[in-house]
Amino acid sequence: MGPIDLFLHLFNFVAPALAVALLVTICARFVMPNVAQAPVFIARVAINFVACSLVLLVGLWVFGRDGKMATYAAMVLTGATSQWLLGRGWKT
Repeated sequence: MGPIDLFLHLFNFVAPALAVALLVTICARFVMPNVAQAPVFIARVAINFVACSLVLLVGLWVFGRDGKMATYAAMVLTGATSQWLLGRGWKT
């Protein structure tokens, strides 16, 4: 496997995490408008991306392969919880 193939495999592995991180961060502006958004947009996306990527890695380790719906469901819940914590949702 060459370096380009390795890059494409890794990118395709974390692409769902990037999509969820972006969507959760964008939708948080409309769902939680009164909450002070402490970090800037890029920082929130990066934090959500790392959290979602870790869930994908744990799902790969637990199930032995990627693409399981349980892993994706856990990734969405983790991304939403991470955004809720970043937006200090408990204070509303």
